[in-house]
Amino acid sequence: MANRVIVEELHRNSTNWAKIVEEIVRLEKKIFPKHESLARSFDDELRKKNAGLLYVHINGDVAGYVMYSCPSSLFASITKLAVKESYRRQGIGEALLKASIEKCRGRNVHRVSLHVDPSRISAVNLYKKLGFQVDNLIEGYYALDRNAYRMYFDFLTD
Repeated sequence: MANRVIVEELHRNSTNWAKIVEEIVRLEKKIFPKHESLARSFDDELRKKNAGLLYVHINGDVAGYVMYSCPSSLFASITKLAVKESYRRQGIGEALLKASIEKCRGRNVHRVSLHVDPSRISAVNLYKKLGFQVDNLIEGYYALDRNAYRMYFDFLTD
């Protein structure tokens, strides 16, 4: 990508809230299988006190988004990371992941975790590139025949 990727945070009081959420729900439905999609509960997920959503907008189009939550002072979770197919391999996923890690760092958590299908090799490699490590394999996490790696990123403490 020739231009720098600008990651924005979606705030509930944003004038473009409904439009952005609508675009993200469409993207969610397209990328994730129905049983893994948050499309029907997206607004509810974003209403949670410790949830956040960052997105990249290019030419009036949501190119990608990341959702995270900080349910405790000790850890945070990356709950979704998705990039529209036409924008992949341009640094958007990496920019979103880095920005979400920084948001979590700002909340002084010690660990960020996520789950990823081991067959999504590009995603696994991105997470490893940014310092995530595989914790373990959870069999049947997504479906009976689809497993997940639980991965984590620990912040260095003084």
